[in-house]
Amino acid sequence: MGSKTSQLQVRSTLDELSPVLDWFNQLHQPAIPKTIWMQCQTALAEGLTNAIRHAHTGKPAKTPIEIVVTIQARSIEIRIWDEGAAFDLAQRLAALPQTVSPDAIGGRGLLLLQQFSDHLSYVRSGDRNCLLIVKHYAAMA
Repeated sequence: MGSKTSQLQVRSTLDELSPVLDWFNQLHQPAIPKTIWMQCQTALAEGLTNAIRHAHTGKPAKTPIEIVVTIQARSIEIRIWDEGAAFDLAQRLAALPQTVSPDAIGGRGLLLLQQFSDHLSYVRSGDRNCLLIVKHYAAMA
């Protein structure tokens, strides 16, 4: 399987979550194990939700978020581009508690992103930020 890249631009509203996940599911390849795909789906949902709720807080709903998914023979890369203020992801992850109460309303997003990715970064590029989520997998026969 060669590299395949797909891209989608959405508005900054949680109404976009379901269509984004539908779009993502259409990209699934049979060689990608189901558990890996579900982890990537969860990471995408968390990353998009964080961009909408945090990076774009106070911004108009029309503020775009760009999602780029690249599927390669042994990895999936998800890039979520936002126009919010930059923040230090590594510092934020280091400051997180290692466990979150099951009763907590929020606070699991970054932990899930960290658990479900093999590489996680958030960098400023020009006037946008890019959350990069990389997940490696062993292709199924």
